[in-house]
Amino acid sequence: MTAAVVGHYLEDLSLGQSASYTRTVTESDIQQFGAVSGDLNPLHFDEDYAKSTIFRGRIAHGMLSASFLSTVLGTQLPGAGSIFLSATIRFKAPVRIGDTVVAICTIREILAPKGRVTFDCVCKVGDTVVIEGEAIVKVPARSAG
Repeated sequence: MTAAVVGHYLEDLSLGQSASYTRTVTESDIQQFGAVSGDLNPLHFDEDYAKSTIFRGRIAHGMLSASFLSTVLGTQLPGAGSIFLSATIRFKAPVRIGDTVVAICTIREILAPKGRVTFDCVCKVGDTVVIEGEAIVKVPARSAG
């Protein structure tokens, strides 16, 4: 039997601690996300259609960029062993093919008795905030393992 892999235990976390993930959105990302999610909205796939919208061109799926926050939480902070419980997100600006998105999650609150950690979450393209919100994650305690 192998030991469970845990990124960070609850006891290792502190307020203000943060981690980030950076990814440049590609045409392939749009195609694959659409195929996996089933979201084939022409706003993401049809340039002529998208030019007629308020965005004046194709944009990436909002949930694609939001998934980068899940990448931070599930692989870095707190990482493996954590359970994503909930999220509140607000889409502030579009992401386009070729944009580099930086997803950042910062610990705002630690509720040790419940093992819950609240993160402030933001995705940026350059200085522009494209997504902001919060996530609540259950984090294993070292004493429970």
